[in-house]
Amino acid sequence: MPNYRRAAVAGGSYFFTMVTAGRQPVLCDPDVRSALHEAVLQVRSRWPFTVDAWVLLPDHMHCIWVLPSGDNAFSRRWSVIKRLTSQRCAAGHERVATAASSRCKRNEGGLWQRRFWEHCIRDQRDLERCRDYLHWNPVRHGHVARVADWPYSTFHRWVHNGVYPVDWGGEAVRRCDGRGFGE
Repeated sequence: MPNYRRAAVAGGSYFFTMVTAGRQPVLCDPDVRSALHEAVLQVRSRWPFTVDAWVLLPDHMHCIWVLPSGDNAFSRRWSVIKRLTSQRCAAGHERVATAASSRCKRNEGGLWQRRFWEHCIRDQRDLERCRDYLHWNPVRHGHVARVADWPYSTFHRWVHNGVYPVDWGGEAVRRCDGRGFGE
């Protein structure tokens, strides 16, 4: 079995990508969004973290978290969030996934891919690049023509806070799109 190495910076900021099993396009469904939201709230009440940015697409999501000082347990948080979301959506979405024997042996649900991708954010420039990539993603995948048109994103919060103009998303974003980030 592979031994995956994860960044372990206590109190760090991290960029994450989570993908549904088989790229099922279900994350924007109201019941899944609600279940995910409730799972995040429940986990944050037990293991706090700050959500810097988030975008939810039909088959994957990206987010940036800031962990508390002295804490680097993002894997535990994701494990619980994915489990709670899967449990709340079991009736509607588990049947869509393929029941691979390895998933059955581990008693895993079928909503999420087993692993996730994380990137430890190094500095302010890296944070801004990750945030731009995250917010540009709905346009990149052809879901909307303008970033502001995608409803499942913290972009609207950042516009309200004066960080982005509502019409953000010009050529500069397109040129850096995809550098260093796998899905």
